[in-house]
Amino acid sequence: MKDLNALMQQAQAMQARMQQAQEKMAETSAEGSSGGGLVNLTLKGPSELIALRIDPSLLADNDAEILSDLIMAAHADAKRKLDEASQTLMREAAGPMAGMNIPGMPKLF
Repeated sequence: MKDLNALMQQAQAMQARMQQAQEKMAETSAEGSSGGGLVNLTLKGPSELIALRIDPSLLADNDAEILSDLIMAAHADAKRKLDEASQTLMREAAGPMAGMNIPGMPKLF
């Protein structure tokens, strides 16, 4: 019975750490860029776009397709960085249970 109680306490502590990690992730931001820095954007939390900077030289060409591609590439760059930060935070929050494969439970990072 002591083992079950200890396991329950560990699970509760992990749940609290996961909640804290999610709260921290909501405030985390990442910047993505493309075109050698001609397009920069900042994503926050789960992917909220909070800033977009476009070099004026891209607007002079009137090429919407290139601009669209650069914006999407910058977004993908920032999203990848956010995903990496999220995985790191969640892995740290899972602690010793990270990577465990418990039957009937989803794998924790």
